[in-house]
Amino acid sequence: MGFSRKLALRNYIVEAILLIASLAIIFPLLFMIFGSFMTSSEVLRFTLKLPETWKFSNYTQVFEEGGLGRAFLNGMLITGVSSIVNIVTSSAASFILVRRETKVTNFLYLFFFMGLIAPMSIITTIRVVQWMGFYGSVTSVIFIYAALNTAFSVFLYSGFIKSIPKALDEVAFLEGANMFDVFFKIITPLIVPVNATVAIMVFMSVWNDITIPLYFLTDSSTWTMPLSVYNFYGKYSRDWNLIFADLVLTSLPVLILYLFAQKYIVSGLTAGAVKG
Repeated sequence: MGFSRKLALRNYIVEAILLIASLAIIFPLLFMIFGSFMTSSEVLRFTLKLPETWKFSNYTQVFEEGGLGRAFLNGMLITGVSSIVNIVTSSAASFILVRRETKVTNFLYLFFFMGLIAPMSIITTIRVVQWMGFYGSVTSVIFIYAALNTAFSVFLYSGFIKSIPKALDEVAFLEGANMFDVFFKIITPLIVPVNATVAIMVFMSVWNDITIPLYFLTDSSTWTMPLSVYNFYGKYSRDWNLIFADLVLTSLPVLILYLFAQKYIVSGLTAGAVKG
């Protein structure tokens, strides 16, 4: 068997494995979507088929009784501000770590890198937030999310900024620019692809999380959509059609974002990893 045939056979095997893996994800997703339009008795059959009668009223009931409008706004506020804070702080920190090659910056880079491995301690974080005086507020959740995603963001930014020639900085300094001018006027326009990737990744991570809001948001009026699903399930644990409708509405923003922005995820990860 020639090399080209072996390569083609290997590609067919890989495609078959990926197809089987995708079906393992698509089938539960279709089951959830179809079940969200069924009646409460029909959905208990747990079969993958189209509803006998499409009940669009399930979504209306879920939206009204589940408080999804308020939860959606809370989620957008938390994810949006967390993404902005993470982008600004991580990109600035990466710029300093890359451009100042000292023992201190090398240690700090390893310190940030440890954040990819070390888990978060809930009890310790709660005590710190209580000591700072804003436990139970949206602000505490925003800062926590921005900090949790800092390690991954610094890893991407550092890899990309290393590929930017230092000669650009030196020319700017000769023209009278300071460190802030170099970062905001030269580096920032060049890291737009990584900014898009970090924003999308942080958004998806924050939007789907339920642990942080559960521990740090004491007022139900500030809960996000995933946490509202948790609360909704407690009230309608027997109505799986309503629960599925709630899950579909909660997953819809992330699904739409990923479908339209997947090219930025791939390009940004490649730029941040390969060029570094």
